[in-house]
Amino acid sequence: MASTMSVNFITPLRALTCGSSRIGLADFASQTCSGRRLRASAKVCGSASFIQAQTRTLATTRPEGKSTSLPLEGITVVSLEHAIAAPFCTRQLADQGARVIKVERPGVGDFARSYDTRTRGLASHFVWANRSKESLTLDLKAPADLRVLNTLLSKADVLVQNLAPGASARLGLSYEALRKQNPSLIVCDISGYGSDGPYRDKKAYDLLVQSEAGLLSVTGHPDKPAKVGISIADISAGMYAFTNILGALLKRAKTGHGSRIDISMLESMTEWMSFPLYYAIDGAPGPQRAGAAHAAIYPYGPFETGDGGSVLLGVQNEREWAALCRDVIGDAGLAEDKRFATNSARVRNRDALKDIICGAFSSLSAREALDRLDAVGIANAKMNDMQEVWDHEQLRARGRWVEIDTPAGPIPALLPPGAACAADVRMGPVPALGEHNDAILAELGFDQDDKP
Repeated sequence: MASTMSVNFITPLRALTCGSSRIGLADFASQTCSGRRLRASAKVCGSASFIQAQTRTLATTRPEGKSTSLPLEGITVVSLEHAIAAPFCTRQLADQGARVIKVERPGVGDFARSYDTRTRGLASHFVWANRSKESLTLDLKAPADLRVLNTLLSKADVLVQNLAPGASARLGLSYEALRKQNPSLIVCDISGYGSDGPYRDKKAYDLLVQSEAGLLSVTGHPDKPAKVGISIADISAGMYAFTNILGALLKRAKTGHGSRIDISMLESMTEWMSFPLYYAIDGAPGPQRAGAAHAAIYPYGPFETGDGGSVLLGVQNEREWAALCRDVIGDAGLAEDKRFATNSARVRNRDALKDIICGAFSSLSAREALDRLDAVGIANAKMNDMQEVWDHEQLRARGRWVEIDTPAGPIPALLPPGAACAADVRMGPVPALGEHNDAILAELGFDQDDKP
């Protein structure tokens, strides 16, 4: 686990600041801010027209004529988010420099905060998806707190939300309502199945969407399905929300107008299922579950070695197949065996071929098998556990681990893929619940006594 790993290769970043899913309105509303109802000052409690006319702006909202070092500096994102999909989307926006204000329930916060305590007392999902954000606690059933949110949204660039269907409209937070006070606002709604259609009101969690999208039908062993080991439906929805928001920001730069984005976990996951869908087109059977092996390419999967280890290899063409037979298995003639002469034939006869490959590996350690595969250009991998990934020499060599702050102290964090160095992204702290209440409310013009 992370608590036992050596951090001598981690770059300190504390000085460098350069869901699934759907949640109900009631989840936000059980308490007031820090147990006291928040009262807006007379100034902010005034009419909507005052909010429109107010000259105060959020500190980093679209500064005119100012050069920025990160792509999204100057963009303010407000997020009503829980779990994975929306938080992963907004964390990526924060990585690119956006100011992300995470609105949470007073006293409880994002329920992902309590998923587990594996990361030095904090929840593993939460620390992954919530760095570089500001935490503001609001009771969205309290009119004064809702006015705070509306004041915030009148100045924001993007709203991301994964409330239950209809909840945002009941709060007056639909795109149609919000664009009247902020025509340039981009609203991204994330849900399990989208805002219309017969499933629009259906509850959705990651595993359930994996099942609806057919992923379980192609994942696992032949005799029983298995879920993917990570929240892949949530993650896919968060990725598409992120990319669609980037596109909407580019569009707004041309038109001056905001837009609404409707992200469905089912559609996100179904897009990733396109290969098995096309494989099963026109009523054909889908790919069969094959454990850790590939259903339609062979050999492509794990093979046991003589020391009790396991290596994965993949053969993608006939040249590689001939090299595997000649230089690894030690039987050049096997490449011409009719049982294995084509990929389709190898898939049909995978059990017999697996026995041959494992027999060749029985006199080798996992390390020796990997070296032999490398020597002849056969793609391969070691089956690593989590500790081995923490210690992976390739990640260390490329300087991919840095250090970020959390309420429990510093922890390692992986630089986002594509970032050449730590200065290319924001790697800020993971916030404590309500940590930024005072600063945000003061910025919005609330009286000192009105702060939570």
